[in-house]
Amino acid sequence: MTSPLSGQAPDDPAPRPLGVAMIGYAFMGKAHSAAWRTVGSHFDVPATARRVIVGRNAGQTAEAAARYGWEDSSTDWREAIHREDVDIVDICTPGYLHAEIAIEALKAGKHVLVEKPLANTIAESTAMVAAAAEARDHGVQSMVGFNYRRVPALAHARQLIADGRLGAVRQLRIAYLQDWLVDAASPMTWRLRRETAGSGALGDIASHALDQAQFLTGRNVTEVSGRLRTFVEERPGPDGPEPVTVDDAAWITAELAGGAVATVEVSRMATGVKNGLRIEVFGERGALRFDLENLNELWLMEATGPVTEQGFRRILVTEPGHPYLDAWWPQGHIIGWEHTFTHQLRDFLTSIRTGRPAQPSFEAGLQIQRVLAAVEESAAAKSAVVQVDSTTPTHSSVPAKETA
Repeated sequence: MTSPLSGQAPDDPAPRPLGVAMIGYAFMGKAHSAAWRTVGSHFDVPATARRVIVGRNAGQTAEAAARYGWEDSSTDWREAIHREDVDIVDICTPGYLHAEIAIEALKAGKHVLVEKPLANTIAESTAMVAAAAEARDHGVQSMVGFNYRRVPALAHARQLIADGRLGAVRQLRIAYLQDWLVDAASPMTWRLRRETAGSGALGDIASHALDQAQFLTGRNVTEVSGRLRTFVEERPGPDGPEPVTVDDAAWITAELAGGAVATVEVSRMATGVKNGLRIEVFGERGALRFDLENLNELWLMEATGPVTEQGFRRILVTEPGHPYLDAWWPQGHIIGWEHTFTHQLRDFLTSIRTGRPAQPSFEAGLQIQRVLAAVEESAAAKSAVVQVDSTTPTHSSVPAKETA
C-alpha cells in the first residue's frame, strides 16, 4: 500500500511519481489532461504520472489516452482507482456519477479532485463531505474544482478586497452568459437531462458565479430569491424529440453575511455571448470590474482625490507579483483559460505535499449545493426569499497571495 502523501511504498528508496487516474475524457477531461501535462513544468510540485484515463467507450477512451498522453485506458473506474500505482483520482464525469466514484476513491485512500458542482443533490454532497472528512484524518486530500478561483485577476481582486481597498462591499453584479444552446435544433445532451446534470445553467454556470460572490467577499450567501426559465422545452434526441428537464437561464438575488447583496444572471441562450463571466463589485470606497473574455485585465476604481479625476484604471494582471504568474512568461505576455486548471493542480498538489487542507473543500461544494437548492425552492414556489442552510465555510482563511 502506498502513502497518500508521497506516492511511495514504505520500503521504496525514493519517492515515485504520484499516479493519476482520470475518470472522463471529454471537454473537462481534455482541459484537465492539459493541466496534468504542464503543471510540473512550471511549478514546484510533487511529480505525477498520468497512469490511466477512464471512459465508457473503449475505442474512444483509448484514442483519448493516446492523444492526451495517458499511459493506459480503461472502461472500469473501480479497477482504475484501486490500482496500486494510482494515488490521485480526478473526476470529470457528469454530476450524477460524482458521489459514488469520489466516496469509493476516498475510502481507498486516494486523493480526490472532482469537477464542480460537487454533486447533483444535497444528500449526495453531504455523503461526499462525510467521506472526505474521514479520509482527511488519514492524510487524504479532496477538493472541488471551481477553477475560476485560479484566474490570476480574480485571485488578485480577492486580495484587494481583503486588504480593504474597496472598503465595505455593498453590492455585486455577476452575469455568466453563453449562447451555445440558442439554436432550438441543437441536439439533446446529458447537460439537458435532470437525471444526469441535476440542473441546467443553474448548476453548470451559476455555481461558478455564486462561488465567486463568496470567494471574493469571504462571505456566505445566507438567503436567495430566484427565477428559472426553460426557453426551448424539447430538443432532438437519438430516438426523436426529447423533453428538456432543466433550466436554460436563472436570475438570483442573494444576500451575503454582513449585508452585501449580489444579483446573479446566468444563461446558456444569451445570443452573441460565448463565455462571458462579468463581475462587478461595489464598495464604500471603490469598485472592481472583470470580464472572463478579457481574463488578463482587472479594472479598479478608488474613490480618492478630486471627484473630477476619479475613474476606473486598467490593471494588466501579468506581473510576477500577481497570483501564479511568476511561473509563466515575462510581463505583458498574457495567459489563457486553460491555465486556470494548471493553477488548480498546483494548489492541489501543494496541499498533498504539505498536508494543508485543499481549497475549495467538499464542504465549500456542499455550501454551493445548498444555495442552488434554495434558488430552486424559491423559483418553484415563486417565493420572495428562501433561507440558505449555511453551516459550512465557503472559502480559505488564507489570503490569495499566500496560496498562489
